[in-house]
Amino acid sequence: MTHQPRSSFQSPRFAQPATFMRLPHVTDPKGLDVAIVGVPFDGGTSYRPGSRYGPREIRNQSSLIRPYGFFQKVSPFDRLNVADAGDIDAAPVSIEKCYEAVEARIGDIADAGARPIVIGGDHSISLPVLRALAKRHGPVALVQFDAHIDTWDEYFGGKYFHGTPFRRAIEERLVDGRRFVQVGIRGPMFSEDDFDFHREHGITVIDIERVKDRGVAWVVAEIRRIATGPAYMTFDIDGVDPAFAPGTGTPEVGGLTSHEAQRLVRGLGALSLVGGDIVEVSPLYDGPGQITAVLASNLMFEFLCAMACGTTKPK
Repeated sequence: MTHQPRSSFQSPRFAQPATFMRLPHVTDPKGLDVAIVGVPFDGGTSYRPGSRYGPREIRNQSSLIRPYGFFQKVSPFDRLNVADAGDIDAAPVSIEKCYEAVEARIGDIADAGARPIVIGGDHSISLPVLRALAKRHGPVALVQFDAHIDTWDEYFGGKYFHGTPFRRAIEERLVDGRRFVQVGIRGPMFSEDDFDFHREHGITVIDIERVKDRGVAWVVAEIRRIATGPAYMTFDIDGVDPAFAPGTGTPEVGGLTSHEAQRLVRGLGALSLVGGDIVEVSPLYDGPGQITAVLASNLMFEFLCAMACGTTKPK
């Protein structure tokens, strides 16, 4: 029997402790197909903090989401056994200690046969998640929705912050650069040299101009062409224009609309998804009605539906 969200006909949506979509809180991942897990850590931020509060607020704003994905034509909870596995107790004062805790917990989830959907936290937390999954799957394909490339090298002499995780992931052979596509990149850079690493490792960049000029359907086709084999999605909420997602630490104008973001995530259903994350939601800077957290929770649901679409046998 699969877990189901709490019925809104029996329990008001604003009642009970907040879990993602009011799913059961289950600490043991055995028997799960998908485990929702939070990483409330923002020690890797370089500008505005606050994404440590992202997991709590995204869960809170997920309470209105209904259990049927109309556009993907799937009821994910009928196909997948999903539960909210709570948060990883990531040390807020040490990024290395945080990484140890995240890698260990995600490893336990993967070893139990469950796929993680991770709620950040800043984007630095993707690295230990990829470390855990690459140990089980080998180098994975990566689909990154983001305003920023996050393949810079060092910051204040440090190797780890939210602008470096995917350079480290390539260097550690967690991600195959030829199966790595970045979508929505925009904004001022330091120089054209920022893309030397991309050219060296075969990373594909679909910048925001190409997204707008070519359209979502073309982008989805490119993602499917590039991200073959075991694949991981990482969605930095600043990939969305701050008109739709102001609650983030490093906003960049001219981004995706909320509708484009939904359609792009829906397009991942054809991939062999081993996990994903959504990061950089900072409720401290959110707009009226917590619109950033509302969007993030809905993108998580679309990603869960995409996972369910790739499941051949309902459970």
